[in-house]
Amino acid sequence: MVALAFLCACATRPPAQPRLVDLVVLITVDQLRPDYLDRFSAQLTGGLGRIRRESVFFPNGLQDHLVTATAPGHATLLSGREGAHTGIVTNRLGVPDSTSPLVGGNGAGASPKRFRGTALLDWLRAGDPDTRVLSVSRKDRGAILPVGRGRGDVYWFVRGGFTTSRYYADALPDWVEEWNRALQLSRFAGWRWDLLLGADAYPEPDDEPYENGGRDRLFPHSLPSDVEGVRKQIGAVPIMDSLTLAFALRGVDQLQLGRRGHTDLLAVSLSTTDAIGAAFGPDSREIHDHILRLDRYLGAFLDSLSRRVSAQRIALVLTADHGIGSFPERLSRQGQTAGRVDLQPLVARTDSQLAARCGESFQLRFDNGLLTAEVARLGGRGISVDSLSAAFADAVARHPAILRVYTPRTLGPAAANDTLAGRIRRSLPTDLGWLAVIVARPGFLFSGEAMKGEHGTMNAVDARVPIAFVLPGVPARTIERRVRTVDIAPTLAAYLGVQPLELLDGTAIPETRSH
Repeated sequence: MVALAFLCACATRPPAQPRLVDLVVLITVDQLRPDYLDRFSAQLTGGLGRIRRESVFFPNGLQDHLVTATAPGHATLLSGREGAHTGIVTNRLGVPDSTSPLVGGNGAGASPKRFRGTALLDWLRAGDPDTRVLSVSRKDRGAILPVGRGRGDVYWFVRGGFTTSRYYADALPDWVEEWNRALQLSRFAGWRWDLLLGADAYPEPDDEPYENGGRDRLFPHSLPSDVEGVRKQIGAVPIMDSLTLAFALRGVDQLQLGRRGHTDLLAVSLSTTDAIGAAFGPDSREIHDHILRLDRYLGAFLDSLSRRVSAQRIALVLTADHGIGSFPERLSRQGQTAGRVDLQPLVARTDSQLAARCGESFQLRFDNGLLTAEVARLGGRGISVDSLSAAFADAVARHPAILRVYTPRTLGPAAANDTLAGRIRRSLPTDLGWLAVIVARPGFLFSGEAMKGEHGTMNAVDARVPIAFVLPGVPARTIERRVRTVDIAPTLAAYLGVQPLELLDGTAIPETRSH
């Protein structure tokens, strides 16, 4: 098996005496719920358990914006700013970029061209132009957005190997080519995912009708026997995270991160939790087993990293880009009010009616509560945007699953203590064309696809994430108060003695100061 063994607010004022850190490490686990770290704590003997015990741990971290999805979540982590200022609001309006094709082709182009402003990498380089960066993920948006517009070694996984786009390079470095050749996906054909521990170590039932679209619900699960099948499905099984970590470790060696007398940045986004959570849900035996495996992978990675760079010279942060709620079908069986809300037919019908009237589409798009459109063209064709927004809001407001509906006209005068309105304002750039924001009640999600886990709403289960700092000289403790992911970057800046290059939405967390 190829795992780690494969290759073995305001700008924060920095302190007067910067701490000596050789490597800043951001580990983002896509869809990691904070309760996993306590729910499975007795079985977490590796990296997740170690970080939980040795960190300043905030179990009530918050992705404090409208669409709790991968792109907007990652964009907050090292920028200290929300979508209204980064410009990253949804996945669709995240990193896709046809003008930055992949090196070698074989996939959609991607870049941070929509990202606005700066991030921690820029702040580090302002003081030391020799700062190096390595950012790695299975997903393009998970690799790109934590480092903002900065160029460097940024890679993601496409069709069986790690690559990048021409925004970053015209060709892959030799070490990446060599790693990809050595991977040999054929060795994973028929790979069997069985329980890491005995079945009695898992209280979750192994078979729920809503899991995995009703197919292949029981352990063990296996990858296909052909290479093409492996290529399509490897991102949805635990070993994908081990490959990502192994690749990151190879990059640390090749770039000599943290070993050159400079403060370097390593960002690793691990995406498999998101895939397994979407298929089986956060209450499944599959997510339980995957978290245990991820814990072991991460422990081996941290052990390997500390042999290269002293742990006393590493500043590490663990967090997530969003959470996830239970399947509505599960909640309903438990007697709770829950369900799925599919507004896509209404959006498509409205778009079609406008196109029939005007002879063109105005690109109405609905994404987890946010309805966007080309509003300037609507106005240019004599369509009253306020009337259209109000009509759509009226059409959905009476649905029992809908808590609130905001339009551009009603958002402005919303009360200062309206927390939902505040989150929406923090999320939407002033130049974004939008018609409505629909807020779902707890237990409901925006989905037309039954038996699939979803996230993206402003509900607590989607927005709540763990935030953990392991910083030399800062004692471990658990702090229950709420902090936000936009607080991570200013906290690191203050700890490192680095000056942000612009005003931030987040603030440095005082509990991360040494005593």
